[in-house]
Amino acid sequence: QVQLVESGGGLVQPGGSLRLSCAASGIILSIYTMGWYRQAPGKQRELVASITSGGTTNYADSVKGRFTISRDNAKNTVYLQMNSLKPDDTAVYYCRCAMGYWGQGTQVTVSS
Repeated sequence: QVQLVESGGGLVQPGGSLRLSCAASGIILSIYTMGWYRQAPGKQRELVASITSGGTTNYADSVKGRFTISRDNAKNTVYLQMNSLKPDDTAVYYCRCAMGYWGQGTQVTVSS
């Protein structure tokens, strides 16, 4: 059974940082492209960042220079480091494996 479990969300002030984790079981993440998505209330789910099995990364224009996606193959975990957070970053963040598996999501709220 494949499971992706996100953690690390929370409430943070504008300008702050959070690191999200996506831990996998039942699947070896290192051989798949992994992505972080987010969905804000009333909006469509959007791709925030992705990383291929070879380590190539891609970012949405809205987060370039602020967010960093990485993976620790030994821990079978993918991360999203989020810096200089803005209120517009408020959303539920999901990780997704290229095989089509999704995590349950973690809430990120950026507010003063």
